[in-house]
Amino acid sequence: MASSTKEISKDLPPLLRLYKDGTVERFLGSPIIPPIPLDPQTGVSSKDITISQNPLISVRIHLPNLTNPTQKFPILVYFHGGAFCLESAFSFLHQRYLNIIASQSNVLVVSVEYRLAPEHYLPAAYDDGWFSLKWAASHSIMNNNNIVTGEPWLIKHGDFDRFYIGGDTSGANIAHNLLLRVGSGVESLPGDVKIKGSILAFPLFWSSKPVLSENIDLHEESSPMKVWNFVYPDAVNGIDNPLINPLASEALGLDNIGCTKMLVFVAGNDDLRDRGIWYYDAVKESGWKGDVELVHVEGEEHCFQIYHPETKNSVDMVNRIASFLV
Repeated sequence: MASSTKEISKDLPPLLRLYKDGTVERFLGSPIIPPIPLDPQTGVSSKDITISQNPLISVRIHLPNLTNPTQKFPILVYFHGGAFCLESAFSFLHQRYLNIIASQSNVLVVSVEYRLAPEHYLPAAYDDGWFSLKWAASHSIMNNNNIVTGEPWLIKHGDFDRFYIGGDTSGANIAHNLLLRVGSGVESLPGDVKIKGSILAFPLFWSSKPVLSENIDLHEESSPMKVWNFVYPDAVNGIDNPLINPLASEALGLDNIGCTKMLVFVAGNDDLRDRGIWYYDAVKESGWKGDVELVHVEGEEHCFQIYHPETKNSVDMVNRIASFLV
């Protein structure tokens, strides 16, 4: 293979390798597939929209089966996982999973294709997330006369009184940080859209100190520590940057979370389990006025519902999400 003759710049096993010529070899992730105009399994239609040329940001929109031509759906702006450096809104796994979410929850999903490290180190993904959230919300102040400039599915079928955000792992981390940006009042969303709720599945947070039952001896060699140092090498305070450690001394208070309800998932066999419980406890104790619920799925691995959507635990998780997105 040609790659064996190239000089390695950085390694992040088992995820990827960066070569000195700038090329990246990714070892994990599902194949990219095109959107499906009408998915035979779910009845969901999907399409891709480029929302920014510089930087290049795209979204894949998943529209449930319409029972009438003017039907309105809740909106879920979704950020995929993959340690800020893998996977895609256009991947097979997320296409399949979000079609299921759209169908079972009867929700319009805007799945964001944000820039990945190491081609684009953090904070690029956060910037793309904020741009995408504003883009989606901007359709609240459009009508059918704006269809040339706006996205017709959002204008015709989006219910901006039921506007949600969410994600899995690194995507849940992005969603959390956007919630703080909205809730702190630094900048409001177009049309003064309010985020009704958020779904954080197996959120990626970490810090320099272990919490709960995390392994003290292996903490410095932990996967989240290695990932963060790789995807954001210039982060102020490193692993205690507020973007990855929501309880860092410089972090905004969790009482600033900009939605009224939150659903946090953790899995029993996930290395991020205790961190998700820690986050949930911190939100509860922060003085935040919203409602937060923790769903602890015993005996499951990280992101099990995306890899194995047919199992009972995965079906139960999707049903729980559907009952939240109302």
